[in-house]
Amino acid sequence: MAMAYGPGTTRHHRLPAALRAPLEARTWREFAYLLLSLPLSVFYFSVAITMASLGAGLLVTFLGIPVLAGALAMCRGFGALERTRARGLLGAEIADPAPVRSRPGKASGGDGMMAWVGGVLRSGVSWRHFLYAVVHLPWAVFAFAVSLTFWTYGWALLTYPLWQWTIPMHVGADGLQLYSDGTHSIYLDSPFELVLTSLVGLMFWLITPWVIRGLATVDRLMVIGLLGPSRLASRVSELESDRGVVVDTAAADLRRIERDLHDGAQARLVALAMDLGLAKEKLTEDPQAAARMVEEAHGEVKTALQELRDLARGIHPAVLTDRGLDAALSAVASRCTVPVTVDVDLPSRPAPAIEGIAYFTVSELLQNVSKHAGATRAGVDVWRVEDRLMLQVTDNGRGGARVDSGTGLAGLAERLDAVDGILAVSSPEGGPTAITAELPWRGRS
Repeated sequence: MAMAYGPGTTRHHRLPAALRAPLEARTWREFAYLLLSLPLSVFYFSVAITMASLGAGLLVTFLGIPVLAGALAMCRGFGALERTRARGLLGAEIADPAPVRSRPGKASGGDGMMAWVGGVLRSGVSWRHFLYAVVHLPWAVFAFAVSLTFWTYGWALLTYPLWQWTIPMHVGADGLQLYSDGTHSIYLDSPFELVLTSLVGLMFWLITPWVIRGLATVDRLMVIGLLGPSRLASRVSELESDRGVVVDTAAADLRRIERDLHDGAQARLVALAMDLGLAKEKLTEDPQAAARMVEEAHGEVKTALQELRDLARGIHPAVLTDRGLDAALSAVASRCTVPVTVDVDLPSRPAPAIEGIAYFTVSELLQNVSKHAGATRAGVDVWRVEDRLMLQVTDNGRGGARVDSGTGLAGLAERLDAVDGILAVSSPEGGPTAITAELPWRGRS
């Protein structure tokens, strides 16, 4: 397993975030999203309410159910457009919900059509899309008014000294009217008032991006919560993906074991059988040559036994089964190329499956320390926090370890994720490196 060590890519900005925000592309995209939301929401609301009311009114006839299903299907189409807008303008990572699952009809196309209608009406996703079309309109009105007001006032007041001279041409006054009681009027026309107005505009100009981001965050949550897959569906999809990772990992391990047996111990045992056969033939003709061949065969037996022991340790070490993580990790640490301190503080032994995953996780991380870290010492700490088993491997090496796609750490993170585990890497350039793994705690039954 290869660990990626390399330079970081941190960007440094000269301007603080408060000054950059009004000019950033993110602010303009989110503002455009809020402006577009109002006309689209009016359309969604009008169509959804009209179609749903028509379908509800026709329920006394056979036509009401298909019309209501058609309204929900249209709302699903609106949801697809909203998800696309959210991805493009808000940068929201949102998956498409599951399609309508209809129960196939017995024979005719009519049965298939009614099965689809039933699937749409039974789908919670469809009703969530309808709810979005209804409840988003009042929020879109509010977000449109607030964002446009802040944006307009901010730019207008900030640039007021640049366009104040045009006011007398249209209304005959020297500036914007701030107050009037019919007798006395106050106009923003003196140099001090111009500067003060511009400063107020600057305040609005700096606040507006954060107001827009707050409004856009609510929109993002509404899209994810109502138009995305449900938590149950997401969890099912995650479990299916994790199951695939586990199956692929198990298949790869089986292929590795088969390859090691075929290329290692099996090949040696075949050569050993041939050597013993030749030694048997030479036993009567040349006893000394036969003795040398038996001695060589004895050496091959020792090598084959050592390979079998290493292979068995790679599958599941006996010391782990007999004595637990403390002894097993101490044995792994003794084979590391740098001194390793091991501290295991567990009230009891975890379940065998979790114990095995913890062992192989630490084993792979220590292999990385030996091969890539350039460290002079390392440490392994294992402890329990509530319902989580915590593992941490540290070293004082060169640092720069990353969980990037294609690296060994990425593969390890995927295997841990398959059992609801987490891999966190802290490895700045120059070190030190601390890699922490979390696993669910399950005790032995």
